[in-house]
Amino acid sequence: MLLVIAMFAVPAYGQINNGVMSPPANSRPPRLENVGIEQHLDAQIPPDLIFRDETGKPVKLGEYFGHKPLILNLVYYNCTMLCGEALAGLSSAMRLVKFDVGNEFDVVTVSFDPRETPEMAAAKKKDYVGRYGRANAATGWHFLTGQPDSINALTRAVGFQYQYDAKSNQYAHATAIMVLTPQGRISRYFYGVDFPPKDLRMGLVEASQGKIGNAVDAVLLYCYHYNPETGKYGAIVINILRLAAAATIVLLGGLILTLWRLDRSVARKTATKIPYAQ
Repeated sequence: MLLVIAMFAVPAYGQINNGVMSPPANSRPPRLENVGIEQHLDAQIPPDLIFRDETGKPVKLGEYFGHKPLILNLVYYNCTMLCGEALAGLSSAMRLVKFDVGNEFDVVTVSFDPRETPEMAAAKKKDYVGRYGRANAATGWHFLTGQPDSINALTRAVGFQYQYDAKSNQYAHATAIMVLTPQGRISRYFYGVDFPPKDLRMGLVEASQGKIGNAVDAVLLYCYHYNPETGKYGAIVINILRLAAAATIVLLGGLILTLWRLDRSVARKTATKIPYAQ
């Protein structure tokens, strides 16, 4: 029970200082000294790390690179608390984004518990792909398990710090998803179990390097900027003002042009009605 409370204490105590989603180690609650998320923006995910997919097939992480942006999240399938909430939150957020898993982006969910099996991964995949409920999701959402060496290398690469408690047979951990570029570099971190669809969409557009999205997304990315200290997108006031000024100039220019054309049209009509002197 104590560990269950402690697991929730990570986000409750969590604050991001210098890219770490947790207080300093010397001020964390007992048994949470090594729990947190340290941002490694632009770090390369090692492509040669070997895991097993939900069918039991060995796969290298690099097999998922090179095509489209990805969402990476680290959970363990036997988790009775935060991991289920994180997966449910991700599934809900993705349903509110028009991009489709398996088409515009892929998702890689990795268990950080080396005792877990492909059968457990398959059960989780069936559950959450079913909740997501879109065609092709099964081909784009991958649930992996692995051995300690691969798990440790991956968690170090993304800055995911967790701690096992033998007494309760549970892990204390924080929650986040990482958006990766098609090449497997870390582009964005989004924390918690509730991911705003607007932030998720903009993160995917940025990670894709403009290969997905539309003109509206380009405008939004001009007006909003990712803040690594909060893990969210915030408005850039100066860019919004610039965009508003440009729109005002265009509108005024259009109004002046319209009035000028109307004036010329009236002048021509008046001229045709004046009789010539005999």
